[in-house]
Amino acid sequence: YHTHRVIADPEWSLATVPHLTELCLQHIVHNFEKNPILDRLLPEHQRKVLDRLSTGLPLAVTANLINDEDYWKRCCTERWQVCDISNYGDSWKQMFFERHLENILKSFIPNTTDPNQVLELIPLCKDYVRKLEVDQFLPPVKVDQKAERDDLSDTGSDFGLGEVSMNHYNLGVLITALPHLEELHLTYGVKDCGMNFEWNLFNFTQQDCCNLAVAVKMCHNLKVFKLTRSKVDDDKTRLLVRNLLDHPCLVELNLSHNLIRDKGARAVGKLINRSRLETLDLCNNQIRHLGAEALAQALAENSTLTSLNLRLNCVEDKGGEAIGRALLTNTTLKSIHLGSNNLSEPTATLFSQVLAQNTTLTTINFSCNHLGRDGGKQLLEGLAGNKALTEFDLRLAEVGQETEYLIHQIVWANREAARLGALQHPPTKPL
Repeated sequence: YHTHRVIADPEWSLATVPHLTELCLQHIVHNFEKNPILDRLLPEHQRKVLDRLSTGLPLAVTANLINDEDYWKRCCTERWQVCDISNYGDSWKQMFFERHLENILKSFIPNTTDPNQVLELIPLCKDYVRKLEVDQFLPPVKVDQKAERDDLSDTGSDFGLGEVSMNHYNLGVLITALPHLEELHLTYGVKDCGMNFEWNLFNFTQQDCCNLAVAVKMCHNLKVFKLTRSKVDDDKTRLLVRNLLDHPCLVELNLSHNLIRDKGARAVGKLINRSRLETLDLCNNQIRHLGAEALAQALAENSTLTSLNLRLNCVEDKGGEAIGRALLTNTTLKSIHLGSNNLSEPTATLFSQVLAQNTTLTTINFSCNHLGRDGGKQLLEGLAGNKALTEFDLRLAEVGQETEYLIHQIVWANREAARLGALQHPPTKPL
């Protein structure tokens, strides 16, 4: 007699053998960089491949091939701790390319960094970049920092090293190659410089200004342009304005926290009536009454500007009264900020007429001025029949507690009436 026995692994199962489809998908993922296959796959197979792809693949492979938002979400969240796509058109892919390009620009060192880092990225990101926010531009590295520092006095260091040697990255080639760019926010300076602080690190040079002005002029779809905290003076303002005149799309200009004086304000006044500007921010500059009068003259003739911010200047009553007279005829401006401008009772007296006649203004800010109690009473009288104003900031304007309270009551009633009106007559959506 012969006995036959079969000995097998009790844990072995046919189910542990991968399907051929699974093996193929693993091969595609493993070799995606050299042979990217995606469009020819079935939707369910595409999903499996995308979920397994590494976020470290070269952008030359993934940029124009992968549009899956889940993949770009992984790219963003693995790279940055804070990710809010509401600021990026609710698109993870747009967020990735905008922030990636911004990071390259922030770390770019002229004459040191390879320009191809930017140039090679342009064809990959140009369809997805709509906004750029660059709050740092690094200057070129000095060859012999110690020797040059010894030659400079404390006063000389403010200007120091000639502008030619301190020019920053030229944005011209990049900006003109981004057809969908609508917003540009720039600050020429260095963050976190610590003990290496020098005034030269915060120089927006004449050449920088020339390059930027030409680039912005060629950026025909640009709607928002912000150049803040960059020591923009009158000459640079005039150069920028010259290239922004008759811009077809620009609706918001922000030149706050700079060194703009009256001549620069006059140039901006010309721009107001030679563009489609709706929002203008000149906060924290050095504009006095002559500059304010130039802006007021433009404001009296303008029909597009809805918001004007002149906070932290020194227009004084001559400037304040000029702006008030302009608002007696202007029917477009909705918001004006004149806080911290050394204004007093004469301005308040004229604005009482504005409050009585103007039906467009909804927001006025007179905070941190010296309007005085009599000025406050004048404003209260002018506001008596006003139904349009919904915000009126009089903090630290010395108008008196009782007057400020009564004004607040009128403004609050206007705001409630506007809210109820909006509920009863909601805006119709265009078909």
